[in-house]
Amino acid sequence: MITLRQLRYLTSLARYRHFGRAAQDCAITQPALSMQVRELEREIGADLVERRPGEIALTDIGIEVAERAQDILSATRDLVDFARHRDVLSGQLRLGIIPTLAPYILPRIFPGLHAKYPRLRLEMRETQTKVLLEELKRGELDCVMLALPVEETDVETMALFDDRFLLAVPASEKTLSRTRVDVADVDQTRLILLEEGHCLRDQALAFCATSQRHQQAGLGATSLTTVIQMVANGYGVTLVPEVAVDAGLHDSRVKLMRFVEPQPARTIGLAWRRTSPRKKDFEALADIVIAAVDAHGQISLSCSSLAGSSRQ
Repeated sequence: MITLRQLRYLTSLARYRHFGRAAQDCAITQPALSMQVRELEREIGADLVERRPGEIALTDIGIEVAERAQDILSATRDLVDFARHRDVLSGQLRLGIIPTLAPYILPRIFPGLHAKYPRLRLEMRETQTKVLLEELKRGELDCVMLALPVEETDVETMALFDDRFLLAVPASEKTLSRTRVDVADVDQTRLILLEEGHCLRDQALAFCATSQRHQQAGLGATSLTTVIQMVANGYGVTLVPEVAVDAGLHDSRVKLMRFVEPQPARTIGLAWRRTSPRKKDFEALADIVIAAVDAHGQISLSCSSLAGSSRQ
């Protein structure tokens, strides 16, 4: 009889394409994993894996079985969630969040979350959007907080708040004297962005490319803190999400400028599997996030550091 354990081993093998790494992921020995996969092949009556020296590949049937196995494993986790989590936001909740959001929004929501739901045990996973969505679909995460939209048919989303972009330039720079800037003012040859894989990079490029499609962005960095330091030292300019500035990501050597209306922004939201039985938990978490953002208000930097700070 086919077991859930065998299905898990197959999905891990499909992910890593290597018996050793899959065995490590499943916390068993490589011979034991190989034996269980062979037993699964006997039960199904078809070869699922092409075994080659130093590498493996899944057969066409193996790919299909692995995809269906992933659906079964996710449904099993959802079944367990349904049985275990009767009270809203109690027990374990595995939350994924993108790096350009985690350090700035989590400190705001933790106090209210712990005060209202003391029985909640929150586990965090901070990484890039693509990885978060893959882990969400595999059932390794319960929900993720990221920038919308999400182009996944089996994932449901809820918008939380809009996070506007500001233009950060060296404070010593005198070229921009206006209180607000236009996209045409952004020189992409000087644009410093996060490295490939960060959704914030893609969003910034999509906004700036409306007038300078032929230009390419310059330096890349691993964190917003690094980007700000590079701007502060005169290496270029960048787009900074307002939530990061609001949380203290600022340097006196950097001048922040608002864009003309409509101001560019990213929409932050929650995403979860459509099959998850914990939608009430995610809605309760959304309420906490929205309340924390609303309570914190807008950024309140001095006029010397934030140009065009008034609502126009």
